[in-house]
Amino acid sequence: MPRPVLEVADIFRGHGPAWRQANAGHVSLDQLKVMSAIESCRTAALGGHVARCQDCAYTTIAYNSCRNRHCPKCQGAAAKQWLAERAAELLPVPYFHVVFTLPAPIADIAYQNKAVIYDLLFKVSAETMLTIAADPKHLGAKIGITTVLHTWGSALTHHPHVHMIVPGGGIARDGKRWVSCRPGFFLPVRVLSRLFRRLFLERLTAAHKQLQFFGNHTPLANAQAFAAYLAPLRKTEWVVYSKPPFGGPGAVLAYLSRYTHRVAIANSRLIAFDDDSVTFKWKDYRIEGRDRYKQMTLATDEFIRRFLIHVLPKRFHRSPPAPTTSRASANCSLGQSRKANLPMLMLRITTSRHVHVAAAA
Repeated sequence: MPRPVLEVADIFRGHGPAWRQANAGHVSLDQLKVMSAIESCRTAALGGHVARCQDCAYTTIAYNSCRNRHCPKCQGAAAKQWLAERAAELLPVPYFHVVFTLPAPIADIAYQNKAVIYDLLFKVSAETMLTIAADPKHLGAKIGITTVLHTWGSALTHHPHVHMIVPGGGIARDGKRWVSCRPGFFLPVRVLSRLFRRLFLERLTAAHKQLQFFGNHTPLANAQAFAAYLAPLRKTEWVVYSKPPFGGPGAVLAYLSRYTHRVAIANSRLIAFDDDSVTFKWKDYRIEGRDRYKQMTLATDEFIRRFLIHVLPKRFHRSPPAPTTSRASANCSLGQSRKANLPMLMLRITTSRHVHVAAAA
């Protein structure tokens, strides 16, 4: 694949030093490390190797990659491996795409509290799905979930949400049969939204002492002020939606390939860059048809700021690998489910440090 004409690395190399100096004291160590890694990626700074043709002596130098998970050039191999592992877990049933989105007031305080709030987003969204699916009034089964965290919108704004890939059914509570959902319908979105809202606000209130507040949000360090800040959110509709089922496992993988191991923007979306501004392609999801594809120009300082707000906390993964002990448990249950002639159900509940994998037999 040919190298894009413009890369995030070019922007960081050209404007990064001045940006870091102007924002000294307001940039985290993790963000500085990401900038350094991207600037050095596939340059002489990281070393490399020389390949020479034995016949014509043609020589080429290939520099090493930074392998940073936020680098737009270093995600291909990891994504392929992730997808191959997920392919082994797919079931021959329809799939649904479910999205849980945090409202803007919570997204605002999440920026300075990523580890706590992203962790709650993972756990509460999974608990919501499992609870409603287990209810006999809806599905009455134990379902499987694969969850991927996204923190950005197409314009690089801070927009925390999780994408879930969910098989259209689950294992019955007696463990002896597969329960399919209704054709074209998985779980009621409004019921999911209400439970997600209630659980998230409860857990966020309980975690208040773990949160940090800066700038305009400094008064929220007071418990009463924080409760008043959250009060309006108890009455608003929280965005949860479920797309129609996928055509099959192949279509699921094709979709996952666009949502796993991605950074805030691909190099292919960049159009132009100078000392003053960066122009890139973005998609306005509020508009249908070709008119949704647009171009946006941001001040270079603002582009760098938006890119860096999506740097994840240390040891936090968008969709982490499963622990070895859980894999052993899953393999044991896989054997049991085959004996019972049932589809294998992999349950992936993502947390801040790892993924718990369980298998329903």
